[in-house]
This record gives sequence, C-alpha cells and structure tokens, in this order.
Amino acid sequence: MNKEAHGFTGSASFALASKVKDYFQLIKFTLSFMVVFSCVVCYLLAPNIKFDLLSVLLLFTAGMLITGSANAINQAVEKDTDAMMKRTAGRPVAAGRMTQNEAFAFAIVTGIAGVMIMWYWFNFASAMIGLFSLFLYAFIYTPLKKINSVSVLVGAFPGALPCLIGWVAGTNEFSAGGWILFGIQFLWQFPHFWAIAWVAHKDYSAAGFKLLPSDKGPTKFTAAQTVIYSMLMIPVGMLPYYFKISGVTSMWILLACNLWMVYVSVMLFIKMDVAAARKVMFSSYFYLMIVLLSLLFDKMQQV
Repeated sequence: MNKEAHGFTGSASFALASKVKDYFQLIKFTLSFMVVFSCVVCYLLAPNIKFDLLSVLLLFTAGMLITGSANAINQAVEKDTDAMMKRTAGRPVAAGRMTQNEAFAFAIVTGIAGVMIMWYWFNFASAMIGLFSLFLYAFIYTPLKKINSVSVLVGAFPGALPCLIGWVAGTNEFSAGGWILFGIQFLWQFPHFWAIAWVAHKDYSAAGFKLLPSDKGPTKFTAAQTVIYSMLMIPVGMLPYYFKISGVTSMWILLACNLWMVYVSVMLFIKMDVAAARKVMFSSYFYLMIVLLSLLFDKMQQV
C-alpha cells in the first residue's frame, strides 16, 4: 500500500471514529445509560419476570434509542445556549461539527425505531409511555427551562417514566409497583438536579436557564427544598417492601440511603457552598444505583 492510500485510509478511519464519538455525545451516552439502567432494573423487578438476555438487550436498545432521540432534539434546540456554556460548548451541534438538521433526522429515526421495538417485542402501553416521555422531555421541558423553574418539576416526569416503562413492559399493566418505582425516581431527581444547578449556576444563568426554585439562585430556600424532597424519599422508600416488590434487606438499605440524602441535604442548608452541593450531587448518583440494585438483588434472593 502506498503512502497516499495509507494516508487516505487513516483519514477515513479517523473521520469515522470522530463521527461515532459525536453521536455518542449527541445522545448523551452516560446520562442515557443511567436512564435505561433504571428502566431495565424496573422491568426485572416486575413479578413473574425472569432474566432473559434477549429481552434485556432489546429493552436496553429501545431505551437508548428513545432517550437518545430526546437528547438529540434537546441539543439541536439548545444549539446556541450550549455554545455559551463551557461544559456544553464541545457538543457536536453547538460546536458546529453537526448540523441541526442532521441531529433532528437522527432523532426521528432513532425515536421511531425505539418505539417500534417497544411495541413489537413488549407491548403497546410501554411504547406509548416511551413516546410520551420523549415528547415531554424534548418539546415541553427543553423550551421551558428558559421560562420558569417549574421546568424541573416538568422534567422530573420524563426522568422518572423509564421506571414505569420498564414495569409496564414486564406486566402490561399500570399497577402499584410501577408507580412506586416511578415515585422513588421522581423524588430523587429534585435534590439531584438542584445540586447540579447549584454547582453550575453561573453557566446556567449566563445561558438564560432558570433551574433553581429561587429566582435569586443558590439560597436557603433552594437548600430547604432539597431537604424537603430528600425527606419525602424516606416514606416512599418503604413502599417496595410494603407492596412486596422486594424484601426486608433492601428496605433497610433504602432507609440508610434516604437518611444519607437527608444528611447531605441538611449539610447543604447549613454550609450553603458549592462543595456541599457537589456532595449532594455525587451522593445522588450513587443513591440511584445502590437503591435499584438492592431492590433487584433482594427480589432475586426471594425467588
């Protein structure tokens, strides 16, 4: 192979790798993975559902396609504001490496594919919740972020719906278990997201986003709201045991995790600084993983 051909092959490989990396950024892979993780775990928590690799892979794929579609629309719509913030300026649409039309086209294809997989392999109800979640996130929550902080409340619905989607995919019914799991993830989002908004307040404010409950930014009111929602997580965390979704071991684990979230939220109220907010943020990341896996492992022990 001559130098010219070798150089062309190397350039083509680099271009392909760069494009794949851009699509991973477009779908916000890490965030999407967390969302789909909760969907798959809640599917496996459904009664009479046993682990089946093909079903899990298909649910994971459908979830990634639907979530990725919503995130692609989000980045296409927020192209200009993303470019204003340091943490998002490198995203493919904001940086100009991808056009808005390409992002929208990708979103349409992936969104349709994800919904169709849910419908064909699982059931119509779970597919429609997925479609509703996509619409709510991309077309209601995304533009609302610049209008009013109620956007966090609105965004908490599509953020928690993956739990209900997973449960309905396994049961084909809107039973108590699905709503309890939805409730856990719904309440979790408030301390989680407000902590992120606290840490990145300057960036968000410069871009015109209104994400904290107080118009004055990181205030005692914002910290107090974080404490309140963390406390609400305690009784809701008892419900999986009460409704026999899982066992007593996970009940104690959930109680410990919820008390920890209250503690770090109270410390934020006392200290009122970015370091305390960052502790709430990182605690919330571990919280969701520990809670969902403890529920699943506890259910598996009872089978």
